[in-house]
Amino acid sequence: MTPAPILDGLRSMEVLSQQELKRLKEHKYSSEGKSIIEPVMQVFWCWLVEQIPRTLAPNTITIIGLVANIVSTLILVYYCPSATEEAPAWSLIFAALCLFIYQSLDAIDGKQARRTNSSTQLGELFDHGCDAVSIVFVTVSASVALQLGFNPRLNFVLAAISMFLYYTAHWQTYVSGTLKFGRVDVTEGQLVFCTVYIITAIQGGDFWKMQVPVLDMELKVVTCLFGLSISLMSIYNYGRIIFGGGKGRNGSTVADTSVIAPFFHIGSVILLAFAIWQKSKTGIFERQPCIYMIVFGLVAAKITIKLVIAHMTKSGMNFLDTAFIAPGLLFINQYLDTFVSEDRVLWLALAWSVFDLSRFCIALCRQISQHLGIYTFDITSKPAPLDQRVGVTTRRQAKLATR
Repeated sequence: MTPAPILDGLRSMEVLSQQELKRLKEHKYSSEGKSIIEPVMQVFWCWLVEQIPRTLAPNTITIIGLVANIVSTLILVYYCPSATEEAPAWSLIFAALCLFIYQSLDAIDGKQARRTNSSTQLGELFDHGCDAVSIVFVTVSASVALQLGFNPRLNFVLAAISMFLYYTAHWQTYVSGTLKFGRVDVTEGQLVFCTVYIITAIQGGDFWKMQVPVLDMELKVVTCLFGLSISLMSIYNYGRIIFGGGKGRNGSTVADTSVIAPFFHIGSVILLAFAIWQKSKTGIFERQPCIYMIVFGLVAAKITIKLVIAHMTKSGMNFLDTAFIAPGLLFINQYLDTFVSEDRVLWLALAWSVFDLSRFCIALCRQISQHLGIYTFDITSKPAPLDQRVGVTTRRQAKLATR
């Protein structure tokens, strides 16, 4: 297939209805709460944003950080595909640097938007969408740094909780209408991951294998359990908000839908990931944990983005989604008694997940930017009015038809 039909397909693909676009344009960002370290980091972030040219679009800042995070993780996966190998020290330092860059750029994109008077609903959605993707790769990097391939059960729980935690944060936003930050939140978590990368680079992977006295457990297990306990506390606090009564009618969500309904989306992703892992005859998760986590992480990322959209457009969520084709391929292959090599199907599922998420995000940004009359990555100019663009397109098509 040539690039032209693909681009035409993206142009014609409509993710949101006209009513949803209208409600999106009426959406106002609402958040509350600050984490422990954020006030200190704000000093650095306020200085940093002043060093950024005013012509640089906030979304460009966000995507640069995301790309850095993805590249650093893919380097680690290249050297440590099973998360049991020793990663080169330079790759871990690079991962720590890229994560810090991502955190910094993610923190200043909103400041840049306010600074340049370019705040839009697309910017908010773009920011949350990049975070949903980033958390997938950060989790994989942490798995490699701690060599959690030797602890598959702990590795799976860490990945599942990471997906569920970020999803739950936006689930409670969907219910309450306000994004609420805890005292220990994403800023602290990212700095902890940076510290883990640096310690591993200096001390080596064996450092985390040390036995902790009294507990009689490896240091990496204790570290993960501590992180999981903090995450579970956050999930509990989100749960209190979710089931404490929503902003909609009779305590429902902002879209007047059931507060419980969003659970089935992320629950299905995690259940499929667990079932396919347990049913595998070749130990696909044990052998390919990084690719496995990326596949299901991207599925969860798309589901999370759709939850953010549901909140911003005050709409319900459809359960069926093309993202489930990826785990569906693995599940069907197992049902057919592994008719095709699980490794091949896993790579096929990865290809589909990347394609499906990319197609969805590109079409979404394109549709919203057209509706708002802006460019996604440019704040120095604005596109021509939609009616003029339609007229130009019509004349161009008529001219081509006469050739």
